[in-house]
Amino acid sequence: MTTKLAARDALAQAFVQFSLDCGVLKFGEFKTKAGRMSPYFFNAGLFDDGAKLGQLAGFYAQRLVQSGMEFDMIFGPAYKGIPLGAAVAIELARLGKTVPFAYNRKEAKDHGEGGSLVGAPLQGRVLIVDDVMSAGTAVRESIALIQAAGATPHAVAIALDRQEMATEKQDDGSTCDVPHSAVQYVRGTLGLQVCAIADLTDLLDYLGARPDSDMGEHLVRVQAYRDRYGVS
Repeated sequence: MTTKLAARDALAQAFVQFSLDCGVLKFGEFKTKAGRMSPYFFNAGLFDDGAKLGQLAGFYAQRLVQSGMEFDMIFGPAYKGIPLGAAVAIELARLGKTVPFAYNRKEAKDHGEGGSLVGAPLQGRVLIVDDVMSAGTAVRESIALIQAAGATPHAVAIALDRQEMATEKQDDGSTCDVPHSAVQYVRGTLGLQVCAIADLTDLLDYLGARPDSDMGEHLVRVQAYRDRYGVS
C-alpha cells in the first residue's frame, strides 16, 4: 500500500468514526429516495453545530488537498451546499489555499443586486461542494447555472459515495435501476471529476475491522445491500 493510499484510507476511516459519533451515520432500516430499504442512513444535516461543521470542512479540505484536484473557486448549491461550501472555503484558506466562493438562491431576487447568484462572480474552473449524490440531478442544475455565468463546471466534492445503482424515471412515472451510480454518471457522462471523503467500501472496511462488536451484524446487512444494489 502506498503512503498516499494509506493516508486516504486513514482519513476515510476517521470520517466514518466521526459520522457515527455525530449520529450522522446510523444503522437500521431506512427507505431511500429510490424506494430501497437501506441498512444505513447518512444525514449530513446533523452536522449541526459549529464544532461539527468545522471538523466536516476539515475532512473535505484534507481530501481535496490529497487528491491534487485543481480548481479556481467553490460553488455551494442551495441549500445544504451553502454552509458546506462556505466552511470548506474557510478551511482551505486556513491550509493556505484561498479561493472565491459563491452560492445560489432557489428563487431569483428582483431587488437590490438581483439575480439568483450570491458571492464571488462565477469564473474559471468551478468546484461544486455538496453532501451526497443520489441521482446527479442537483449537479446538472449546478452545471447549468455555472455555464450560464460563463464559467466551467470542473469537479464535485461530496462527503459519502454510496456506490450504488442510480434510478431513472420512466415515461409512466415509475423508476428503474440503471447499471451505474450517480458518481459514475457525473464522471462518465457529464465529464466532471468527483472527490469523496469516503465511500461504501470504506464503510465496509470500518465494519469489517470490528467483527466482535455489534458492527459485525451491520456488516452482514450492508454487504448484502451492496451485493444487490452496488456498482463496481
